[in-house]
Amino acid sequence: MVISPLKILFVASEVEGLVKTGGLADVARALPLNLARQGHDVRIILPFYQTLKRRDEATLIASRWLPTPPDRADISYRIYQLDLDGVCVYLLDCPQYFERPQLYAENNQAYPDNGERFAFLAAAALHACEQLNFAPDIAHCNDWHTGLLPLLLKSRHARNPFFQRTRSVISIHNAAFQGVFDRAQFWAVPEIADYEQRINYDYGHVNLLKCGVLYADKINAVSPNYASELLTHLGAHGMASVFQQRASDLCGILNGCDYQDWDPATDALLPATYDVDQLAGKRVCKQTLQREAGLPAVDLPIYGMVCRLTEQKGVHLLIPALDKFLQHQVQVVIVGSGDPSLAAQLQAIAQQHADKFTFINAYDDRLAHLVEAGADFFLMPSLFEPCGLNQMYSLAYGTLPLVRAVGGLKDTVVDWDADPARATGFCFNDPTASTLLDAMRRSLLHYLQEPERFARVQRTAMQTRFNWADSVGQYEQMYRDALASI
Repeated sequence: MVISPLKILFVASEVEGLVKTGGLADVARALPLNLARQGHDVRIILPFYQTLKRRDEATLIASRWLPTPPDRADISYRIYQLDLDGVCVYLLDCPQYFERPQLYAENNQAYPDNGERFAFLAAAALHACEQLNFAPDIAHCNDWHTGLLPLLLKSRHARNPFFQRTRSVISIHNAAFQGVFDRAQFWAVPEIADYEQRINYDYGHVNLLKCGVLYADKINAVSPNYASELLTHLGAHGMASVFQQRASDLCGILNGCDYQDWDPATDALLPATYDVDQLAGKRVCKQTLQREAGLPAVDLPIYGMVCRLTEQKGVHLLIPALDKFLQHQVQVVIVGSGDPSLAAQLQAIAQQHADKFTFINAYDDRLAHLVEAGADFFLMPSLFEPCGLNQMYSLAYGTLPLVRAVGGLKDTVVDWDADPARATGFCFNDPTASTLLDAMRRSLLHYLQEPERFARVQRTAMQTRFNWADSVGQYEQMYRDALASI
């Protein structure tokens, strides 16, 4: 229990257990829950999407109108409330924005009014706080979807006594997605006109992530190494100068891992469980993976991968490396969906090497767990990876991650050769197919020639933990630093 609890408003576009498309949702659940366990009063604000789970459990607590400029109609919305493992979740119900089949896009086409939709989220989140008499000490924003909120605190609400003590922070989960929209979409936020010179992306457009980075009191990247990369032109996705302006207020806090769902000793999705002292269940998982993937039940190392099929995940590096790697006595299983072109290329390779490589064009949670448990190595050749979770899962499951040393991957995986005493996996640097292939061959050589050491590294990996309890203290310090300006 903390000495002086804080009131924390956590605003996000998705929360695991309610609605999810990516890693942001995992953090938006785990961090508030862990902050609440420390005694803080945490409330989550989330859109009341059509696809939201547990919709029928939500209770209507208020109906309100969000004020807009005099020449426009105010926006009607309703506030619902839901309990998420003891944390209060406020759901903003505005059918014109959120009653849609998906969160952000359909058929790989983003909704054309996403700027307007999430400008509403930022403005309505603060408006709802007033209506519910919840004056937060900290408004914790997440990615571009909430980027307008810090600007609104410093403009619309600058002289509002209700928010006099409120300070904002923004977490950067992936700076590649910045939320750039036509200026006309922000008609409900006339204050933006006073800031256009600073937040313009291009003539007539607004960059919402840039809004958040420029006007939040503190900025958090989801791993220490990613925070460093955001200060470089190579790693900042065109926003290096903006992050450099705010370098003194930028920190990197590594995401924790939810071992409640990802623990091979208790994982109900596995055909057999196991732990660091008894690995027999892992062999059962490997045999099951081979059977379900349609691969021969032979004693070969399996390289697994579960990811979205995008260039960010390095799939385009892996494809040219696969043909050569599959000349060795190995098996490879990839589960993922996304870019149709990448999927077609993987499918073509799978047809040529049906006895060694299986590609499953889907996302399936049970299969994801089975790959983590049944494989010997897990591939993450990402071009960039702000934090990453699969490498943490892989470590826990004794499946050595093979990663490019970027972002959170560099913070969490210790290379076999670089630090033998602490090794937990394999790392490579250059984003090329040949460098990736070299790392894959290096891992295969060690697997075949040093089985006893492989077992030791596997045990070290399984004993490695990245707990939210360790990260929460760093978030609390960031909040205190933000509040120190009062």
